[in-house]
Amino acid sequence: MSQEDTLVEAPESVRNDRFVEVNYDDAIPNNVDLSSDRQLLRALESWHPNYIDWWKDMGPDGFQNAEVYLRTAVGVDPAGWAKFGYVKMPDYRWGILLAPKVEGRTIPCGRHKGEPVWQEVPGEYRSLLRRLIVVQGDTEPASVEQQRYLGATAPSLYDMRNLFQVNVEEGRHLWAMVYLLVKYFGKDGREEAQALLERRSGQTDNPRILGAFNERTPDWLSFFMFTYFTDRDGKMQLAALAESGFDPLSRSCRFMLTEEAHHLFVGETGVGRTIEATCAAMNKAGITDPYDVERIRALGVVDLPLLQRKANFHMSVTRDLFGSEISSNAAESFSSGLKGRFNEAKLTGDDHELQDATYDVTRVVNGQLVVEPVPALRAINCRLLDDYIADCQGGIDRWNKTIEKAGINFKITQPHKGFHRKIGEFAGHHISPAGELLSAEAFAAQQGGWLPNDSDMDFINSLMKAHHAPGEYASWIAPPRMGINQQPVDYEYVKID
Repeated sequence: MSQEDTLVEAPESVRNDRFVEVNYDDAIPNNVDLSSDRQLLRALESWHPNYIDWWKDMGPDGFQNAEVYLRTAVGVDPAGWAKFGYVKMPDYRWGILLAPKVEGRTIPCGRHKGEPVWQEVPGEYRSLLRRLIVVQGDTEPASVEQQRYLGATAPSLYDMRNLFQVNVEEGRHLWAMVYLLVKYFGKDGREEAQALLERRSGQTDNPRILGAFNERTPDWLSFFMFTYFTDRDGKMQLAALAESGFDPLSRSCRFMLTEEAHHLFVGETGVGRTIEATCAAMNKAGITDPYDVERIRALGVVDLPLLQRKANFHMSVTRDLFGSEISSNAAESFSSGLKGRFNEAKLTGDDHELQDATYDVTRVVNGQLVVEPVPALRAINCRLLDDYIADCQGGIDRWNKTIEKAGINFKITQPHKGFHRKIGEFAGHHISPAGELLSAEAFAAQQGGWLPNDSDMDFINSLMKAHHAPGEYASWIAPPRMGINQQPVDYEYVKID
């Protein structure tokens, strides 16, 4: 059962008890008693119109007046109470939702390990904490901007609705970070909150902070790859920030993770349904060779080798988001207790301070790939990247089961972690997906087999035709196995004027 299906509307008898904690009577829905802090409320109310202006300018293009069957959280308990209903996206009730406070929680890592978590910003870490929040916050509107034109070529109303659900939740995640900035960082925080609305994905003069969020998302296959691979980086970063000793950040990220799960579901099932359509078309046409590309593409589906090249691209670009494998900044974030490792509180086998620990890092030394132990504190980013690569494999395994079940001899794999990297230990080197160090000339000669080329992208774009009638699905993607919130797959998920 999907994350989407686990979040259902609370029965009337439950909506007013302790589980339903979000106040939707206020202009800004929240569960942080916003009305009791008039200064904060005024600051957020002055930011709100600017946010709506940004949404109308940079949100989904051409669908601002469409009625969309969206999910809105009405509680933050583990059951995930939510309601579903039609709403125009500019009227969506964005707000501020924090996971419940854990009484007696202590800082799980670093030099302050075991101390009570902070409810206010620790003065000595003010700049570092603000930077962590700003970088995370900047990714949220960036992805909305990257995806703003996709509605026009949606392969179905089901997929269009999922796109818009992802978009509004990324908008809510922006609200989560803006709340922290405005409440805890005064004038600096208010200025940072405004700057989050002024940067633009891909803009030359004022781009988004992280490179992957300045890449285009030109088609739906890119969107599905983005939501599986790049939003998974978001999951890893949020999980690490959820371990923060600054409790308001931890509580914000813990709730954001429940929404991020749906984004990963959209990506995994989107790629999976693309694979399913390809395999079904091949079987129907009697094609057994996955490299018989011309015949396969003539069927109006995406060949599996192209899916592998697209995955290679999105994985490599996303891996750069983790930063340099060896990083003094990441070490300080950990040692200060502001950001932990993935599942920090559940990790066993070390002291969670890492003063004397080491971690194996793959590096290029004298023209060879070698594995060297380095101080674990400085290898925090490397460990998070390794955890990310392991986390990616589950969905890839499920994709491969679909291919295997169809009787086709092909397997999607992850490239070597050094492939096509621009940041970190592998920047400036040319490493094949199999992990071979190559000359620049040898890499250039073979990269057409590893990364999408112009011809590939032209073919993908040729498939991007609108399918906006209820129950209609593009040839290149299979219908889902079930609809949203127990609705049928041919439900009118988006009412287009």
